[in-house]
Amino acid sequence: MPRRHTLFMLAVAAVSSLAGCKILPTLSEEDKAAAAAAQAFNPDKMVEAEWPSKVIPYLKGKAGRFQDVRSAAKADAKAAGEKYGNPKKQANSPWTYVATVDGKVVASNTESRAATIDVDVDADGKADLRVQIGPALRGTALRDSLDFVDFNAFKNQIDYAQYGKSFNTYVNTTVLSKLPREGLDGKTVRLLGAFVAGSGTDLPLMTPAEAKVAP
Repeated sequence: MPRRHTLFMLAVAAVSSLAGCKILPTLSEEDKAAAAAAQAFNPDKMVEAEWPSKVIPYLKGKAGRFQDVRSAAKADAKAAGEKYGNPKKQANSPWTYVATVDGKVVASNTESRAATIDVDVDADGKADLRVQIGPALRGTALRDSLDFVDFNAFKNQIDYAQYGKSFNTYVNTTVLSKLPREGLDGKTVRLLGAFVAGSGTDLPLMTPAEAKVAP
């Protein structure tokens, strides 16, 4: 085969090979970092991993009886927050307290997606706190009570907010969805959770991390 013909055939093969290739744009270092961060950040998986090893042990170590925590908060909100909550909280956010609850359900609202029960802890027949039982949960009390969570470790406010919501998603799926929705009035409950003190006549609102209902 003549040398010129051989070179021509090689050139045709090279062009055909290139035609089948997909040319990808070159990413800048900033784009690479952004793509890696987007892929790495998964708040649901973060909460799932931290829950048994960090979250529950922390809450159990911080919690006081609801009656004691409530009294301490009324006397000195800051001192109570540092003892029963997160002393590293953001300056403009309210104090969030961790407590255990043993009491009786005196009222329930399970028709709403934001279902709640009102609990009497001192046996006077009146509600002392309101407890969220889902599936829709307000606020980020569980996240806000943790002193090992640093806002500055998150890329932005959106990621931090999503991380807070992931606590609600996780506790609803693993704990609250298993609670009964019928005949709750008069039942005894045992809870571990975080709450924000109510303002005015509003009851303190607790988000449970653990919850049991007994006859």
